[in-house]
This record gives sequence, C-alpha cells and structure tokens, in this order.
Amino acid sequence: MNKKITFVLVLALAAFLVMGSASAGLFDFLGGGDDTVKIGYLPSDHDAALFVADAQGLYKEKNISTELVQFNNGGDLMTAMASGDVDVGYVGIAPVLSSVSSGVPVKVISSAQVEGSGIIVTDDSNIKSAQDLAGKTIATPGEASIQHVLLSAYLKANGMSLDDVNESAMKVPSINDALKTGNLPAAITFQPYVSLGETDDNIDELVDSSEIMPGHPCCVVVASDDFIKNHEDTAKDIVAIHENATTFINEQIKANKTDDIVKLLPEDIVADPAAEADSLQSFPFIFGLDDTYKANVDAFQQLEVDLGILNETISHEDLYWEA
Repeated sequence: MNKKITFVLVLALAAFLVMGSASAGLFDFLGGGDDTVKIGYLPSDHDAALFVADAQGLYKEKNISTELVQFNNGGDLMTAMASGDVDVGYVGIAPVLSSVSSGVPVKVISSAQVEGSGIIVTDDSNIKSAQDLAGKTIATPGEASIQHVLLSAYLKANGMSLDDVNESAMKVPSINDALKTGNLPAAITFQPYVSLGETDDNIDELVDSSEIMPGHPCCVVVASDDFIKNHEDTAKDIVAIHENATTFINEQIKANKTDDIVKLLPEDIVADPAAEADSLQSFPFIFGLDDTYKANVDAFQQLEVDLGILNETISHEDLYWEA
C-alpha cells in the first residue's frame, strides 16, 4: 500500500478513536479526559477525615485525583451536586434530606460525625436561657443547615418557635467577628467556631447540640448517583479512605495526640491550635452506616417532619448506598 495513503488512514483511525473515546477510554490516555473527583466540603473540622486523607496522600495511594471545593453552607454544596459540579460531598444531613426529598439524585455513602454544634451568646446580651432569646437576633449558617433545625428543635422544646426570634443567615467565619464586635448577641454554629468563640471572655456557649438532641447525626459523606454508577470502584475506595482517616483521628484523640490531627487541617480552619484541639475532642468522629446510625437518622428525619421542614421521611433505599 502507498505510504502516503497508509499515513492518511492512520490519522483517520486516530481521529475516529478520539471522537469515540467516551466509550473506549483512550481519550483519557491521550490526556483529553478529566477523571478528577470533585469533593465539596464546609469550612469545619467536622470534615476532618477529608482533610486528613488528603494531607496523608490516601487518595493518591489509590490513584484518585481530587479537587477539594469549599462551600459556605450545606445548601450551596447540595445545589452544586444537583447541577453536577461536585461528585462527592462532606455535608450536614439536613441539606441532604431536603435535597433527596426534592429529587436530587444523591446517596449517603458513609456517616462522618455526630453532634458538634452549639448556641453561643455574648455576656453583654444577658442571654441565660432559651426564653432570653425572645426578640433577639440569632445567626445561623442558613435555613438549609442542620443548625437551623437544631435551633427550631431547641425553641420548640422550650415552648417557643422561630417566630419568637430574628433568625439571620450569615457566613460562618463571620459569625464570631460579629459577636466580638457587639453587632450580634447570639448564634448557633458548628465547630470549631463554638470553641473559637469561647476563647473570647465575652462569649459563652449557652447550650451544646448534644444537649438539644443527644447523638444527633450531623455531617455525612454523599455521592451523586451518576458518580456511583459510573465510578463504583472509586466510590468504594473513597468510603474505605474515609474509614481509614477516621480511624487515625480517633486513635490520635485516644492517645492524647490531638495536635497531630491539627497539623493536618487547613490553615483557614485552624485559627487557634489550642481551640481546635478542644474542638476535635468535643464530638465523635464515625464512619459506616450501621443500624444504630440509621435509626438516629430516622429519628432526626421524624423531627424534621414534626417541625414542618420535611413533608415525609425518606426510605433507606432512597437515602443510602453501601459499598
């Protein structure tokens, strides 16, 4: 065959293969694909397992390329998942439940931690009880947040409702500044901002979320249905990585080596190493989806139904994917 014709045929075949790379997988080999897993998270040490796994290179060990994307609150993160901009997320259970009930195709693939929030107030506000919150402004990360649910539950348990307070959505890192400057009397926020707030002599914790609802679920690891379907092995690896990182965290806490965890967290989360160490010891880190955890989620779902946040509870089949 003429060499020139052979060369043209080779070029044509190469072009055909590139155009059909979605099924053949050759495009990625040639450098045109993007297998990066985009993982959304919040600026909270609730997501410590993600940060530890990333810092220790656990994803690289499994040949998983990741891009970590920060969101201000769980509602924004779930919106990104709904639009396909994020594959996996470390996020509160409340926005996940709202999203799944609205038809967003995601699944919880592991628990991450429980509790870890609190209502903090300034001494100048003279807030000593739930009743003292009446008529006061209290900041939350937003109506889609688990803190919004906890505030609603706390007020209801004390014969009050959200109508009795002025709820204001704020970016979490800005909440403590507003408290310190006297522009805000109270807030319900997540760790480490509860512990950070208490480093100021004028800020105290009114009530911890462990008192509002003991053992309540908080952050979980979620993945989109498309990601699970098209990258099942990677999803399984991510669950295993989360377990390994969580085990490391718990071992360090048990051995009183919390500082070793603090060193692995992002700088924008560790504003005060001592306060961060206290924060990490203030709530449990967990993994997996055992029956006890699912029962706690069921109880939390029922709370949301009772508060009028959810219309009905979500079945386990629609909520979970187990590796």
